[in-house]
Amino acid sequence: MTGQRSSLPVKNYLLSLEPCAHGGLIRKSSQRYGIPESEILDASASLNPFGTPFEQPDSELDLEDLLKTGLEKLEQYPDNRYMEYRTAAADFVGMGITYENIIPGNGSTEIIRLVAECAISEGDVVLIPTPTFSEYEMQCKVMGAQVKYVDQENIFDLDDKLLDEAKIIFVCNPNNPTGKLLLKEQIEELAKICAAHKTILFVDEAFIELADPEQSVAYLVEENDYLFIQRSLTKAFAIPGIRMGFGIASKKFACVLNSARLSWNMGCIADTVATALLNMEGGVNSKYLKDSRAFIRKEHDFLMEKLSRRGFKPIESSVNYIFVDISELSLTSSELAERMASHGVLIRDCNSFQNIGPNYIRIAIRKREENELIASTIRQVIYEWGREQAEMQLGENIKAAAECGRKGSNTDCDYYPCHFEEQDCTFCFCPFYPCEDTRTGGSWIESSSGGQVWSCLKCNIVHKEKIVDDLLSVFTVDGLNKESIEKAWKSVMETNL
Repeated sequence: MTGQRSSLPVKNYLLSLEPCAHGGLIRKSSQRYGIPESEILDASASLNPFGTPFEQPDSELDLEDLLKTGLEKLEQYPDNRYMEYRTAAADFVGMGITYENIIPGNGSTEIIRLVAECAISEGDVVLIPTPTFSEYEMQCKVMGAQVKYVDQENIFDLDDKLLDEAKIIFVCNPNNPTGKLLLKEQIEELAKICAAHKTILFVDEAFIELADPEQSVAYLVEENDYLFIQRSLTKAFAIPGIRMGFGIASKKFACVLNSARLSWNMGCIADTVATALLNMEGGVNSKYLKDSRAFIRKEHDFLMEKLSRRGFKPIESSVNYIFVDISELSLTSSELAERMASHGVLIRDCNSFQNIGPNYIRIAIRKREENELIASTIRQVIYEWGREQAEMQLGENIKAAAECGRKGSNTDCDYYPCHFEEQDCTFCFCPFYPCEDTRTGGSWIESSSGGQVWSCLKCNIVHKEKIVDDLLSVFTVDGLNKESIEKAWKSVMETNL
């Protein structure tokens, strides 16, 4: 098809585009698993877990009043200068920013698209550190850009030749999905380097109000026409249904972007609500945002501890979500996310992020009761999955035993001997688990992630050769099912306890 025109009236390269994967798919999950939307806990979308400002008694903001005020403007076009909003945004950020540095937008994606439209031509090179927010890549590809990926760890050591050919580089700070926060001194140095190469440095500070607003580099924009900063209010104020955000750039750069943006890119409701939120006393250090950061840190520590279990490696985060390595779990991120969703808890499968593979998930920090539910659902899902794997392996062992006899000692196992030397490992996965019979030597113990779990550590009976032979005499004839398990327990286990 190279060189041929598409049968559709669009640019050929758009035919291969696929939409980005995002979290927050509550309705889709409700329809798929038959769970009411109200009963789904969304830990896939990273919103402020403290709640909206309208839920806080000392915020002095009334959502109904704001909606009423906004709706009074329903029959007129918005003033597309958005002066009140831009002034409020400038005051919110501080750092010497004025309304002339502000570009209003209805959320992150539109602002990314605006910069891409104004700066990128077909064939231009853009640099995407991986892993990071996939909309940078998407919006640049819509413009026909050539995307080159660089590792997050290498963004401060980029080759001069690469920077010379790059039109723009995107840096998310704190990064999504890893939660890593770069210091402003690091970004400041990168901004100098990019400006020297005439490469736009796009710094996405969508989560910075929930991490550490002191690390913002907004103070640099007026002296650097190659620096652009993005803010998204939907994350900080937990109102994703009202699309609102803004960009920050030098007055010259902002003037061009304001001329090029859609004339009415914010409706009356978003304009009214966003202006009120930005005008809260204290700006990025309002009581609401200070309390939010303290709340996030407390729940972060709680959830980190709960997630630190076998197979899970939560990575320290500066913000309201936790990036988790599950490479030791023998369960892919997609499988885990699907199993969690079937129980009504949504987590972010990070397989859709660039070059990341199937071994990472992202979990949004929520309120304490919800964090406990996340942890307990993970335990339940892992138990169910483990049980399925155990039953499958047990079935294979029984089938092999019918042909070749019992398995004997599996000395190649990393855990051998988990009970005693020369143990028989045919029933490594016990068909009676959890039997809850202390005569076996088993007992209830405290789980590392909280709660009680049945431990078989001191149970040796199903690893004795005679017992194994007797159990196999039942299972090889009757198969492995509820009835045969009950029969084997009564005829073999009960008589030997």
